[in-house]
Amino acid sequence: MAGHTQQPSGRGNPGPAPSPSPGPGPGPGASERVALKKEIGLVSACTIIIGNIIGSGIFISPKGVLEHCGSVGLALFVWVLGGGITALGSLCYAELGVAIPKSGGDYAYVTEIFGGLAGFLLLWSAVLIMYPTSLAVISMTFSNYVLQPVFPNCIPPAAASRALSMACLMLLTWVNSSSVRWATRIQDVFTGGKLLALSLIIGVGFVQIFQGHFEELRPSNAFDFWMTPSVGHLALAFLQGSFAFSGWNFLNYVTEELVDPRKNLPRAIFISIPLVTFVYTFTNVAYFTAMSPQELLASNAVAVTFGEKLLGYFAWVMPVSVALSTFGGINGYLFTSSRLCFSGAREGHLPSLLAMIHVRHCTPIPALLVCPSPLPGRGHGSHHACGRHVHADQLCVLHQLPLLRRHHPGPARAALEVAGTP
Repeated sequence: MAGHTQQPSGRGNPGPAPSPSPGPGPGPGASERVALKKEIGLVSACTIIIGNIIGSGIFISPKGVLEHCGSVGLALFVWVLGGGITALGSLCYAELGVAIPKSGGDYAYVTEIFGGLAGFLLLWSAVLIMYPTSLAVISMTFSNYVLQPVFPNCIPPAAASRALSMACLMLLTWVNSSSVRWATRIQDVFTGGKLLALSLIIGVGFVQIFQGHFEELRPSNAFDFWMTPSVGHLALAFLQGSFAFSGWNFLNYVTEELVDPRKNLPRAIFISIPLVTFVYTFTNVAYFTAMSPQELLASNAVAVTFGEKLLGYFAWVMPVSVALSTFGGINGYLFTSSRLCFSGAREGHLPSLLAMIHVRHCTPIPALLVCPSPLPGRGHGSHHACGRHVHADQLCVLHQLPLLRRHHPGPARAALEVAGTP
């Protein structure tokens, strides 16, 4: 069924690499090495970043940010600040991706700089805790929004939510196992749908502003604090905002499948992060043209409340948009996190079975089957803990840059130049 990839590596023991024997069908011959194909171009690279960032966060997190900031103006500043810090982190990851062109993202970089033990610990914590629980949270959010019209006056039954979540995970696992091209096309389509939904919110917000409905955005009202935020409140507000920006580093998990990664990895980052920051900031501006801070804080789904107030008959667009957004997020999460399992198995830190690739489809099917292994629902309510784990993980990786520049001065300093070359 599957052949083992053999990528040169300085660490671990990738194990034997049997070549598939020739047989009927379109599979490769014995002289060809089975490997992941380079099928991700610049557009798909951008949709991987944008699609993984824009999930349910922008539709839900504005409430948490505003609650801890105490004013509309400070909340908007936190969103802009979150985008700026994300941009700085993504620039560092562009440098890391050019200097260490391996799939696996954080794990590949930690292993390269700090050694196999640090990479092993990071890998197992991610495989056992971070990615399964994150997938469970996103899939449960998807099922809750899909079932909301079916159960308009009550909370959907837990059994129905879990069943739909499992069906979603099984469908997308099958798609990702069947074809990389199918998976990237789904990512392209659903990312476009997310941007259209948010563009609708921003467009309606601008119409509100042109009609004079921007009382909450006037400086005198925007910085009218109903509470004095402490340092702890500001930290919690930033954590809520950064949850909406999480996923900005996921393209680095599929570096080896990028077409011309030295150019397209930095370019995709430079295009995607400013676009997401712009969309997030003006989406929040649009929310405040329709809702007072008190109304926003009383809402459990800000985008849905926005639609009910301004879209009238088309209010159903918002819950559908959230569901489609989370569906695309699950697809992107499966696509990228499976490459982490694949890279870890290739280095000898996971069972070698997970480094197997399907002979015809050239997809890491065993790694894809391992990613969503915990049942949906077990990670419900755990996204803040996962967020703290992710931030500590990324800070550890960014700390490596001085060491990286010392050991790889040429490639590390070429990332910005490469992105601008024709």
